[in-house]
Amino acid sequence: MTTAVTYGVKISVESVYRKDLSNPENSVYFFNYRVEIENTNSFDVQLLNRHWLIFDSLNPAREVKGDGVVGVQPIIKADSKYTYVSGCDLHSEIGNMRGFYSFIKLDTNEIFKVSIPKFNMLTAPKLN
Repeated sequence: MTTAVTYGVKISVESVYRKDLSNPENSVYFFNYRVEIENTNSFDVQLLNRHWLIFDSLNPAREVKGDGVVGVQPIIKADSKYTYVSGCDLHSEIGNMRGFYSFIKLDTNEIFKVSIPKFNMLTAPKLN
């Protein structure tokens, strides 16, 4: 699990290769990633949007931007956590993701960015 803290918001990410959803014969490798967002501040925050950079070892990098995560813009209370699981496909056996979330501090309406730490996506044979 990789972790980063920005402005009191702790992001922890881990990925897992999904052999059951992958098709190596057609160069499709699917990964799930689990993100835990912990608000260690004394104020509530809301996640507004995401910005991902996806690196695939044999293909050009991709950028993914959008509102919220998995269809929601969660409010994360002070000293609380929010966890979600999502997925990503690659066309090679090795890649990684990193990026940032935009949050709003609900008591002042201040918008700030929180780093998502780089995490690797590797198929099981590449872990040896």
